[in-house]
Amino acid sequence: MAQPYFLHSTSRIFVTLAAIATLVSMAERSFAKKAESAFEAAQRPASEPVMAIVSIKSQNVTIYDSEGWILRAPVSTGVKGRETPAGIFAILQKNEDHRSNLYDDAHMPHMQRLTWNGIAMHGGPLPGYAASHGCVRMPFDFAEKLFDKTQIGMRVIVSPGDVTPVEFSHPALLVPDAKIVAEAPARAESLGRDVAEAVKAAGEAKKATKAAESDAGKFAASLSKMQALKTKADAELKSAEKTLSVVTKGSLEAKVRAEERKLKAASRAAEAETRLNTSKADVAAKLEVAATAKDAAKAAADKVIDPNSTGDALETKKSKLQAKKLAETAQGNAAKAKALLSNMQVLKNMADAELKNSEKALAVVMKGEAKARAEDRKLKAVAKAAETGARLEQAKAEASFKRDAAAKAKDAAKAAAAKLVDLTKALDEAKLALQPVAIYISRATQKLYVRRTTGKPWPDGGEVFDASIEVPIKIRDPDQAIGTHIFTAMANSGPGLRWSAVTIEGRDNASNALDRIAFPQDVLDRIAPTALPRSSIIISDEPLSRETNYRTEFVAVLSNQPQGGFKTRRPTVNIPIASSKPSTGGSSFFDFGYLDEPSQKPQTAVKTRRDGSKKKMQQDWWW
Repeated sequence: MAQPYFLHSTSRIFVTLAAIATLVSMAERSFAKKAESAFEAAQRPASEPVMAIVSIKSQNVTIYDSEGWILRAPVSTGVKGRETPAGIFAILQKNEDHRSNLYDDAHMPHMQRLTWNGIAMHGGPLPGYAASHGCVRMPFDFAEKLFDKTQIGMRVIVSPGDVTPVEFSHPALLVPDAKIVAEAPARAESLGRDVAEAVKAAGEAKKATKAAESDAGKFAASLSKMQALKTKADAELKSAEKTLSVVTKGSLEAKVRAEERKLKAASRAAEAETRLNTSKADVAAKLEVAATAKDAAKAAADKVIDPNSTGDALETKKSKLQAKKLAETAQGNAAKAKALLSNMQVLKNMADAELKNSEKALAVVMKGEAKARAEDRKLKAVAKAAETGARLEQAKAEASFKRDAAAKAKDAAKAAAAKLVDLTKALDEAKLALQPVAIYISRATQKLYVRRTTGKPWPDGGEVFDASIEVPIKIRDPDQAIGTHIFTAMANSGPGLRWSAVTIEGRDNASNALDRIAFPQDVLDRIAPTALPRSSIIISDEPLSRETNYRTEFVAVLSNQPQGGFKTRRPTVNIPIASSKPSTGGSSFFDFGYLDEPSQKPQTAVKTRRDGSKKKMQQDWWW
């Protein structure tokens, strides 16, 4: 059955669209394949690259050494909405096998970072037009070749149009001092030795200070102990003097009391003896009476009674009873007398003992033993107080000596530390003099900025740049646009340097731009004498991008060009900026302040690649 006409038309449209898509895909693959190997190399020996210029308009990159271009290749910059920002950059980090932590672990071989928020140059597919998410894609083999030639800090210019460096001269450009440049390596080496010796000396001084302070602390404790002993000895002497005074004052009263006590004791002893003798006589008499009564009772008991005489018998019996009663009474009286005698003997003994004690006490008072003891105690207390006083003075002298020694050691340590700081600062300056210097002058901020790499790696990647010079600058006609111009020292030329100029936004020509700048002489005196090839001066209407930080040279983007590649990435936040304040830790360039309020240090995460292996990535780096 015949199909309706519209079905035939629709089928033909689908077939046509499919054919077109296939042809476009084949064409893209063909172009990409050609682009991967379509780079040019100059037919001459090439030296180290000085700069790279990316043209967004022509979608190509040109690499220059001191004599001109050496490599050219097509590129693919950012698509609409994710445009690669036009501006001035430098290579910050290199990674041969980088993978994206934003775009599904995408492979970005031979990556050369331009900003820490994720703009970079790397190998990638080139469809023949802008197709990246903001990076600069290069042919894979070209990216590999370039990777081995560049150094961190190399200038990268992303221009909206086609520009080339032109030879340029101007009296405002830096003119080095050949002698200072020649002597710079030896000066840095000498200062390096001085710093090493200063580090050792500062360490020894710190150790000596610690030992001296410890020694002084021990003597302070000993002094405190001696002070306590001296206080105790003084208290003992005061007590001894008081005792002697009391004993001396009371000696006469004591003698009177002792004599009075003896007299009373003697009187009581005499009285007790009299009563004892009386009691003895009474006992003897009563014993005698008792014996007589006993004999009488016995005699009465032995008397024979006449049985024939009743009267005599009664009389005799009565006599026996009376005699017995008298004998018993006499014995009782004798027993009582004996008990009384015993008591009187006890009283006599007590009286004699009291007399003896009073005589002894009187003898002691008469001899003055208490006073002698008090005087002896005082003499000992005086000697002890004198001894502890001498030891205390000696301890004070030793403690003072130790304190002085500790103070001197501390002063020496401070001097050694200060010398170390000064030498370290001088060494850092000397090392910086071995590096190309970059100057950025912003009409927007009316400031001059200086950057030089310290050559010191940062743990998270890249190198740390010195940013210790940032000064106001006078620009003639500051309200008039000046453009964006990059002046680069390409090579040595006799006693000076051979310069080139690149203008990527020409609101004023390069020569006029330099004419309008009043360079601070103190800054020139500090950096011009050691200016080296690859040094640069940048003049721009633009302020520095907030992506400029302690791990970058300069990042500046043209505000009148699309910046989608920046806007779709998280900005680098809480970036510490090196200041000119010297650090006591041995370097004068790494006291960091913050652009924003500080937050917690970025944490390291682990992400699994498609091949199952794992890598660490910085959460604040975005691609």
